Amino acid sequence: MKAIYLGAVLITVCAQTQAQKVTLENLEAAFLQKNYELIASKYNIDKVDAEIIQEKLWSNPTLSISEVNLWKTYNVEQQPYLIGKYGRNQQVAVELEQLIETAGKRKKRVAIKQLEKNSALFDYEELMRELKKELRQAYFSLAKINEEKNQLQNSIDLFSQMNIQYKRQADLKNVPKADFYRLQTELISLQKDKVSLDKDELELLTKLRLLTQNPELKTEDIDFSIFNTISKPIPLNVKELAKEQNIGLKRQANEISLAEKQLVLEKAQRVPDLTFQVNYDRGGNIMRDFVGVGVSMDLPILNTNKGNIKSAQLSVDQQKISKDGLTYELDNSIDGIQNQLSQLENMLNQWKDLDKDEQLKMIENYKKHLQNKQVTLLEFIDFSQAYRESQESYLEILEEYQNTFEELNYIVGQDL
Repeated sequence: MKAIYLGAVLITVCAQTQAQKVTLENLEAAFLQKNYELIASKYNIDKVDAEIIQEKLWSNPTLSISEVNLWKTYNVEQQPYLIGKYGRNQQVAVELEQLIETAGKRKKRVAIKQLEKNSALFDYEELMRELKKELRQAYFSLAKINEEKNQLQNSIDLFSQMNIQYKRQADLKNVPKADFYRLQTELISLQKDKVSLDKDELELLTKLRLLTQNPELKTEDIDFSIFNTISKPIPLNVKELAKEQNIGLKRQANEISLAEKQLVLEKAQRVPDLTFQVNYDRGGNIMRDFVGVGVSMDLPILNTNKGNIKSAQLSVDQQKISKDGLTYELDNSIDGIQNQLSQLENMLNQWKDLDKDEQLKMIENYKKHLQNKQVTLLEFIDFSQAYRESQESYLEILEEYQNTFEELNYIVGQDL
């Protein structure tokens, strides 16, 4: 009964420890909620919303007051007082004007602003995807360094123990001093490699802290279990998905729509706007109090906006060609990344066939053979270096595989 109780406590403690680990999903959630660049980018969307509201408003009417004489004029026709005992000898003209835009120009400008809002949304989405890719690649690079440091620490512990033993034996003249110095040199080299890894680890950890706005984040708090996941499936219709989701193509399609709307607006500019007027004239003509209405407009004779229309049409053609170029570039990029992933995956699968535990046993056996003088110290050091280099190469290929897959996710525009 006591054993069962202790087992239950142990399971509970292990579960709590595991629950405290920060996963990649946790990092991404914190990034989306707290990253200051994303938060600042959202303001661009709100600014365009405010500009849309402004474009929907009518132009303000214009009020003009003129022909006012501030002095008393004689030899005039009799007029009634204007205010109290004032105004019998005064003249005044009042005009109210209102611009009326024709051909739906205001609605067309609103439509353009709506597309500009889409551009702001695409800018936000692209920034989010770029930073998300940076976060994931930093995560995988940190996972590689974490495993590399663990393996390196095992070697440092082994050579530190042997260094103590060889120093004692060298002082007793049981082994040559040269062997002790050679062992010490190897230990110093390992410690130097660890310092370099510590520096790289701090840089990557700092990037993750900035992206997630979590200054307390530590390497030991992060769960790197998914780092060793390979053979990730890639859909057969990955190119079709990319053409639907790629942020560059979506933005370019929006740019085409924007250019087309601008062309429509420029064509509408050929139609002259109308300015309606209401006039009041006191004492300015044979009518004592004259009220009249009028309208004014430009005559599209000398300027039919031909140049701006031509420029807008060329802009539409230019944006369409740019989209074709982006589509071609996207197809080639996906082909290249898929080929690279296939090669990396094949190498990783070949590496899996090597028994890691068997290699560790060989190191222990080499150590025993060294103690029994069946192998030389140089042979032992050469074997340990070869083993460490092979593990570093495997981790580098695994890191490249994971980061390359994130490049594919970014180009396609969604997680595959």
